[in-house]
Amino acid sequence: MPVTLTYPGVYVEEIPSGVRTITGVATSITAFVGWAPKGPTDRAELVLSWSDFVRKFGGLDTRSLLGYAVSQFFANGGQRAYIVRLVKPGDAPAGAATSKVSLGKLDVTARSPGQWANDYAIVTKKLSTDPTRFRVSVVNIKLIPTGVVVESFENLSMKTDDPRFVGAVLNSDSEYVRGATTGTDAPDDTAIPADGTIPDAAKLKGGGDGDPLVPNDAAFDTALDFTNAASGIFLLDRIDLFNLLCIPGETNKATIQSLQKFCRDRRAFLIADCAQDATLDKLENGPDGITGDDAINAAFYFPWLSAPDALQQNRPREFPPCGFIAGIYARTDTQRGVWKAPAGSDASLTGILDTKVRLTDDENGVLNPLAVNCLRTFPTYGTVVWGSRTLQGNDERGSEWKYVPVRRTALFIEETLYRATKWVVFEPNDEPLWAQIRLNIGAFMHDLFRQGAFQGSSPKDAYFVKCDKETTTQSDINRGVVNIVVGFAPLKPAEFVVIQLQQIAGDIQT
Repeated sequence: MPVTLTYPGVYVEEIPSGVRTITGVATSITAFVGWAPKGPTDRAELVLSWSDFVRKFGGLDTRSLLGYAVSQFFANGGQRAYIVRLVKPGDAPAGAATSKVSLGKLDVTARSPGQWANDYAIVTKKLSTDPTRFRVSVVNIKLIPTGVVVESFENLSMKTDDPRFVGAVLNSDSEYVRGATTGTDAPDDTAIPADGTIPDAAKLKGGGDGDPLVPNDAAFDTALDFTNAASGIFLLDRIDLFNLLCIPGETNKATIQSLQKFCRDRRAFLIADCAQDATLDKLENGPDGITGDDAINAAFYFPWLSAPDALQQNRPREFPPCGFIAGIYARTDTQRGVWKAPAGSDASLTGILDTKVRLTDDENGVLNPLAVNCLRTFPTYGTVVWGSRTLQGNDERGSEWKYVPVRRTALFIEETLYRATKWVVFEPNDEPLWAQIRLNIGAFMHDLFRQGAFQGSSPKDAYFVKCDKETTTQSDINRGVVNIVVGFAPLKPAEFVVIQLQQIAGDIQT
């Protein structure tokens, strides 16, 4: 801002440079959707490790593929995931039910439905100095009769206008329960016998897991709920960003099409599983029925994989590939960049015993042109990802988005520039603004060029940024529009390596 000149002397004024650093967005935050016996059902929950998932969602469960897929994701290089827990609504045993207990005028309810909460109890104790105030302890009674206190809240009150109102404190601070009151009388002390056992009256009761939701069943598709923007898969709209979407075991064509549209609208990428019984013969026409216009934001992997099941004494069990593949995407992005194909000898899968179907080179050669990304086992490299095409990667289609890294690079640039150019809104639409746009976006694209993200030996061969009176006409200015054109020369994977060998005929001495 100009300095007001009042006294004789020297004035210092700082002039904005117009530089706004653009930082690339994350590329491998993965959303998993499925049934779990524990965890929130009203939001997509962030987990940063396998132990985090165990704590929040209960870990592995033989009734669901979700926990296994998340475990495989972290084992293969994944770092951040969002979990959407689907449950069947209704009363137990068919639907999931929520545990609860009433202690006088205090009603305590488990934070999420499921049988898990039946292992907890609520112990109350009035303050000796003020019987209107009390302590609430949440006790895990699963292992020993006396229980283990997992969290405790002091100096609570039943009065709604009190800063320590029990309902507000439990609802905001407890990881296990919620609270509500039907009066202002403090609950009586929990009567614990001399042997320390928790009385039944203090235990949460009535929780039930209900029937597990299995992918491809009608109930599962209903729980995904593509018609309600406030539940199911649309809970992902409440988080800031996700890049990859996995629904372990889901192969219903209509559902996959809806998921592709969902991902394309959000600049995300779907990792689609083949059917468990998929074979070379069944895929002779490729992934039929899921290669429409929205298929540019999806890739298809075959076959299922055999891995140890920790809940069955590590006996082999077949699993869908999406969890493993999402981890490979994340690992490749971290080590090489989103422009590197998540495939090849470096894309070896961790925790694999074998592939369900062992493919030969010729069989791989039948599927690859049909946009089926094969998982192969080689003596030297182990089990690796041996394909990197989108679901529009069929050779006959000739799509510009044939390859996974090309499409994901475009999504990365789109999402980054979408977020990084919001400052442009309501700025004066003329050459000074256009120059700033070219400067900032150009610096971002040049940095990607220096990292090897584009083709070309020089910046002018690799990318361009255009924003001037040619892209933004006077008519555009009158309508409040500024047009920015960004182009890049994508790196395409060396899918086929051709070695030409020739004998050299020796010269004949004469």
